[in-house]
Amino acid sequence: MQRDAFLLLKDMIEQGRIRPGEKLLEVQVAKAFGISRSPARHALRALCEAKIVRPLEGRGYQVAGRPKAEHVGQIASLGELRIAPLPQWERVYKKVEQELCIRVLFGSVRITEAALAEFFNVSRTVARDVLARMHSVEMVGKDGLGHWIAPRVSADKIRELFEMRAILEPEALVRAAPLAPAAELERMHADLRRAISNGPVEIGPVGQLETDLHINLLDHCPNREIVKALQRTHILFVPSLYLLDSTLSVPQRTMNDALQEHLAIIEQLRADNARKAAGSLRDHLGSAAARWLERFEIFSKADRSPLPPYLSPFKDTGSN
Repeated sequence: MQRDAFLLLKDMIEQGRIRPGEKLLEVQVAKAFGISRSPARHALRALCEAKIVRPLEGRGYQVAGRPKAEHVGQIASLGELRIAPLPQWERVYKKVEQELCIRVLFGSVRITEAALAEFFNVSRTVARDVLARMHSVEMVGKDGLGHWIAPRVSADKIRELFEMRAILEPEALVRAAPLAPAAELERMHADLRRAISNGPVEIGPVGQLETDLHINLLDHCPNREIVKALQRTHILFVPSLYLLDSTLSVPQRTMNDALQEHLAIIEQLRADNARKAAGSLRDHLGSAAARWLERFEIFSKADRSPLPPYLSPFKDTGSN
């Protein structure tokens, strides 16, 4: 719910339906979208972290940008935009997918169907459906005894995923470029310039900037089979998005290089040169694998939370 609310508000701001200077309130978002205040609160905080809005003294958030005087402090008009609840299987799938994407970076795990159903308070049929869908995209498989296994992702697998991205992402970018809102490109450009100019770059904002380019922007590609294939590579964004630890220090060189490359791609898109941007993206991905592995070596030293009850370590001898 909170991600749906975040994306909906973000789109309304980028499309100009919510204007710079206007005010957003937690209770207002909850009522307009038909959700509870907790996901509304998290959605607004996520917008704040993305620097799309900024907190106001007292309560509420103000939309960032250059406001007209008459819009400053005015309550944004949201209308009635109900967010439909996710089907049970989809709700569970998203949570298990995130958990597995983290765990398989460190080792193979076994998934117990009954424990999965009990943990999420769903039927065995729903749990089985979730695992079958994950099996269809090769996220999980079965061992010789019929147990569900999510295999560890090796360095070789990482390199193969980057090869796949280098083939598909440039073409997806060319197809997405005509459909990407100009306001979205302007926001990405501003976010990149701000991150580069603000001194030492933190890993958290880098994760969001990577997601903006490699996931959110490419999602405008009209060929959904390309987008679906690229979803198999999203595990590569996990260290930046979910394994954050303020005590870890990622070399500034790796992050600055990546952001400068991102900036060049977005500037080429703003100049309506999608083919040149695609070439820059291909070059960017060519050097990204080494940076990813260097970054992961640092993240591998982070403390990790205990496995949820539906997962257990699995010792294998030949997983990817």
